[in-house]
Amino acid sequence: MSAQVRTRPRARRWLAASAAVAAVTGVALAAQVAFADTAFSATFEDGSTSGWSKSGGSWSVVTDGSKVLQQSNAGSENARDFAGDSGWTNYTVQAAVKPLSLGSGGFVGLLARSTGATTFYRLALLPGNQVQLQAVNSGSVTVLGSASRTVSTGTWYTLAITVNGGAISGSVDGAQVASASDASIAKGRIGLQTAYSSASFDNVTVTTGGTTPTPTATVSPTPSRSPSGSPSSSPSQSQPPSSALYVAPNGSAGNPGTQASPTTLASAITRVTAGGTITVRGGTYNLSSTVTIAVGNNGTSGAPKRITAYPGETPVLNFAAQTEDPANRGLAVNGNYWHITGIVVERAGDNGIFVGGSNNTIERVVTRFNRDSGLQISRAASDTPQSQWPANNLILSSESHDNADSDGEDADGFAAKLTSGPGNVFRYTVSHNNIDDGWDLYTKTDTGPIGAVTIQDSLSYNNGTLSNGTVNTNGDRNGYKLGGEGIGVNHVVQRSIAYRNGHHGFTYNNNPGSMAISNNLSIDNAERNFSFDAGTHTYRSNTSCRFSSGGSNDKTVGNADSSNQFWTGTNGSRCATYSGALAWSFAADGHLVVTLGGRAVSL
Repeated sequence: MSAQVRTRPRARRWLAASAAVAAVTGVALAAQVAFADTAFSATFEDGSTSGWSKSGGSWSVVTDGSKVLQQSNAGSENARDFAGDSGWTNYTVQAAVKPLSLGSGGFVGLLARSTGATTFYRLALLPGNQVQLQAVNSGSVTVLGSASRTVSTGTWYTLAITVNGGAISGSVDGAQVASASDASIAKGRIGLQTAYSSASFDNVTVTTGGTTPTPTATVSPTPSRSPSGSPSSSPSQSQPPSSALYVAPNGSAGNPGTQASPTTLASAITRVTAGGTITVRGGTYNLSSTVTIAVGNNGTSGAPKRITAYPGETPVLNFAAQTEDPANRGLAVNGNYWHITGIVVERAGDNGIFVGGSNNTIERVVTRFNRDSGLQISRAASDTPQSQWPANNLILSSESHDNADSDGEDADGFAAKLTSGPGNVFRYTVSHNNIDDGWDLYTKTDTGPIGAVTIQDSLSYNNGTLSNGTVNTNGDRNGYKLGGEGIGVNHVVQRSIAYRNGHHGFTYNNNPGSMAISNNLSIDNAERNFSFDAGTHTYRSNTSCRFSSGGSNDKTVGNADSSNQFWTGTNGSRCATYSGALAWSFAADGHLVVTLGGRAVSL
């Protein structure tokens, strides 16, 4: 399915746990309510329009650089496509919109709080370079606000409507074009619309600010587990500081970086000082060159440099113009002490986000559709000495999916491999539907061992198969690949889940070290749930379950006591609580919430 309710920026098809689902946290098992930040998103990459209901027009998924939803009948008087939940109240709906034709008297629009085919709020792109925010009640149109704005066919725009009680506002490419007070429509679904026009739509998201929408779709099962600690920090929902540099899709490098005159991300990176903030407005940034934080461009431990999404908006850095090449990364973080929050990086020619610096926090990001690993930690340059390999980076409350290279052998969700230093941590992270592995911690004899990596409270599922069903047999297809080339590195993997990956769930991958593997859950991976053929690893309180046919017995060389329940032909007693449909979400504070059959899983 291409459109489903779930949480977290920008990816696409997974069900969020509702606010009623409790996340069991900490050793004391204190309850915390899951709260959706992103309640819905759709990118149409799997070609499906399941979950959408159309009225009029000719709607289909087509290729326009990537897969998009297109309404192609320019003569249709009223073409609409709706999704979401009729009970949604306060939220922001955002979409990339490209008018293909704009007929006289026509428009292309985004809808919020739709209670039916003719009642909703609408942000409309009109002929004659006009944008209008409208209230439509039983077909009667009231213009709540308007602005002059260049509207060209064949150009992508990011439209957003925010509805919060009686406060209604609309923006184009991150810049507000109208706001008003209107309480005539209290709740409703989202929608896309054209009149006497044709258009393409993509990257539809709904983010919530106060009330978690009721889920309307389910997803392939994902176990749930309990995080053990709080994120080191969480993004502020307050307004940016007065000194912030503003970046927007229509920004110019020479602009001062104010809200009224935004600059570019590349320019802002060179200008921000230690302790300063770069605020990135929502919308799609179509980029062809790597955006680089250079070696030596550093914050400090007490005053990191920040790149943060504007509250309630989703910036998408799109590098589709790049060719597949190791030189063509998306965002390269080669400086130290940066904190990056709330962005989406997609379609880079290599890694989406490359981390070559140290002491950085990458939080609440999504990396997707990149042509190598979505997020990778490795040295910034080939001559970087091992003592300066990237260390002590924290990847937090983030998602990586549908990354795929042409040969299927290297594009993982997350990677700390080849030349990464000690102290790198992945916490509350989700990797799914990547062509190779969910996590890759590969180390090589010709570069020396990487530093020990810690993976905590994370989820890896369906790796080896993209969301559109594509499989490349060259891929390793593991959930967590923890080594390479016979080099022992003592990684730590705690309270994490491997579910239905295309090969092993957790595998030592020729790492004969002394890894600590504890409180993990592995279900229905195609070969082994746990595959450790050598080493002095320690296993405590792990659980392995099979609810489908196939697969082999677990192999766990090392120190495994009776606290584990591995699979050797039958399920242990704990497996009874791990059946049913998988769902996941991020709680408001960034904790990962996973459920199986509607039950929160505690590990």
